[in-house]
Amino acid sequence: MAIAVAELLAEPQLGLTLLAGSEGLSNRIIWAHTSDLPRLWEWVTGGELMMTNGLSIPEDAAGQVGLAEALFKAGASALAIGEKMHAPELLKEFFDACDRLPLPVINVPYPLPFIAIARSVAESSLLEESRRLRQTARIYDLLRTAGTSEDHWQSLLQGLATELHSDLFVVDRRCLHAWYLGGQVLPEWLDEELAPLTSQRPVVSKKFQWHHLRDRHVLMTDIPTHANALLIVLPNAEPHPDAVVLLHAATVLGLELSRTALSLENQRRLGAEFLLQAIDGRLGIAEVESRLADCDVPSREFLLVSMSADDGERLANVHVELWRHGYPAACFSRFNTLHLAISADITDDMLIHSVGSNIRIGISTPSTAAGIQRALQESLWALGTATGTGERLVRYADGPSWMGLTSFEEGNALVQRFLGPIFEYEQGEHGDLIVTLKTFLDTQRSWQKTAAALFAHRQTIIYRMRKISELTGLDMTETSTLAQLWFALQVHEAMQTQAPSQLGHRWSSG
Repeated sequence: MAIAVAELLAEPQLGLTLLAGSEGLSNRIIWAHTSDLPRLWEWVTGGELMMTNGLSIPEDAAGQVGLAEALFKAGASALAIGEKMHAPELLKEFFDACDRLPLPVINVPYPLPFIAIARSVAESSLLEESRRLRQTARIYDLLRTAGTSEDHWQSLLQGLATELHSDLFVVDRRCLHAWYLGGQVLPEWLDEELAPLTSQRPVVSKKFQWHHLRDRHVLMTDIPTHANALLIVLPNAEPHPDAVVLLHAATVLGLELSRTALSLENQRRLGAEFLLQAIDGRLGIAEVESRLADCDVPSREFLLVSMSADDGERLANVHVELWRHGYPAACFSRFNTLHLAISADITDDMLIHSVGSNIRIGISTPSTAAGIQRALQESLWALGTATGTGERLVRYADGPSWMGLTSFEEGNALVQRFLGPIFEYEQGEHGDLIVTLKTFLDTQRSWQKTAAALFAHRQTIIYRMRKISELTGLDMTETSTLAQLWFALQVHEAMQTQAPSQLGHRWSSG
């Protein structure tokens, strides 16, 4: 076991004396560290004897009290100050604060070198090092022995908690929700205390952050390989868990989270294959119901949700976030849009919480397996409405009207009326008329700019526009005609580009 402050003081060759903080004599010292840098507490990971010549100590009472409190909160075991060096006068307020906390303050007689103290701590730590190695081996063995796959996470976390004599929580730094489905929830008091601390940007160079909250020491440390995964440790005994051992514990938890992530990715691929087949009409109703059940999605009442983002990578882990909050989903993505089937009891707030900011969401009405294709049409229409109106989330039939249209049927009828003849013509010809029309309108009806954008001759563009006029029976010189075609193109684009390519053409062409 690491040497106690009282044991270090008792070593006669050192000649150390206690100045304050006698209630902390049982504190264990796992390491001795020298520093005269400002903000001395930032170099503490927990259990250290901090040794200073005094340059780190403020001259005023408030500064000295703040130093003592910060060292105590960071987990320092004691503070040793070199005698006759650079320390200012140590004030009564400082000693009173150290007695209250308690934080042992040790006087180092001149000219005893700090290295002599460090050597005594190191020699006493040899047996502790052996204990640490055995404990580390047991921690890694928990990956093998922590139960079946169904309860592996809880068994692993409980095994680590027993090994470290601490309560452990793995949470999301952003919201303090349990990181793992069914994971242990933070006590309400701890959630309140940690919220302002975790809202700060993590300190990249500082793996461990000790805090003293409501008379308890609390450690926060990031779990490697998983952004925003945070390990919270509440020690239940002295000495506190060793920093190196805690790093290994966080690594073991990271390995288990990685294993889970791989399993979820495999499920996502299987779900994507199934969902594409179901939407394409290649599966019967019974098969769709069975496959939805395999994905833990209620087959009798579920939603189709479509989400879009400028960067498709932002949607890559949405299914994981939803799973973590108890909402498994089958999903596939196309054209920076994610489509997923999920339980109908999910709330708008939960969807927004899981996907993050700057992502548009369209939601269908509750559906059954027989209506899965219709549900996707509804979610796409709702997504188009969200994109067109600037809404964050829109539920089909409950959201605002979009360009005066209130349903997928109205939008599809409009597209069919103005663009249907062109789609029918392009089924047997080169598909260049719609592209030409869109480019012509986007370039403010400039023949030359349209030709340049499409790498075509000006006469070719004129021919194509005449062909569009012939197919639709519309006069392309009329402003009202161009407005109607532009309107139909906007609706078609929202309905077609968000959908799988093989379905978008079919919906548009009837």
